[in-house]
Amino acid sequence: MADNKQELADAQRRHWQDTYTTHPGMYGKQPSAPAVHAASVFHAAGARDVLELGAGHGRDALYFARQGFTVQATDFSATGLGQLQEAARAQDVDQRVTTAVHDVRDRLPLPDASVDAVFAHMLLCMALSTEEIHTLVGEIGRVLRPGGTFVYTVRHTGDAHCGSGTAHGDDIYEHGGFAVHFYPRDLVDALAEGWTLNEVHAFEEGDLPRRLWRVTQSLSR
Repeated sequence: MADNKQELADAQRRHWQDTYTTHPGMYGKQPSAPAVHAASVFHAAGARDVLELGAGHGRDALYFARQGFTVQATDFSATGLGQLQEAARAQDVDQRVTTAVHDVRDRLPLPDASVDAVFAHMLLCMALSTEEIHTLVGEIGRVLRPGGTFVYTVRHTGDAHCGSGTAHGDDIYEHGGFAVHFYPRDLVDALAEGWTLNEVHAFEEGDLPRRLWRVTQSLSR
């Protein structure tokens, strides 16, 4: 089973690298709706620095930088992050943005209590096992300062693609080369244990449409 998980992880890394190479800037220049919402939440909380996990080519990280935040952007695609860096220079926000190639299955490359806010748009519903997701959320809690805020989005089990395509177990299904972990509601609740769960907001995105939850949770001060 461990070998199968590693094979899937390696295949997904190659697929995303190839996708960003073939389709540079594939998500466009405009920020996602969850990032716009997160920026307002982070401002209201008095956050100064943001860690974005799974930043890709950077449309949301660049938006956070333009909103005045200092941004640390990670992704396991060096190609996507290269596009982000180029765009940051073009938009004159490169002094506010740093990048790091990182696989979220590994320990986050930040000290304890070192950032005010964390954002992840659909990163937590990639080809990660439930155990890996719990470990990652624990890492996010470690790097957030007391009172810090975490905003993330995930596709859920009400999505049209859930239950179809290539099944990999643990509610993970693959379509068109992209593997997705579809969330039941009890997983969202379990990930919020020890946190304050501020909001679970249902929304739709894209042409299918994809059905997602936007989750906001915070650490106690």
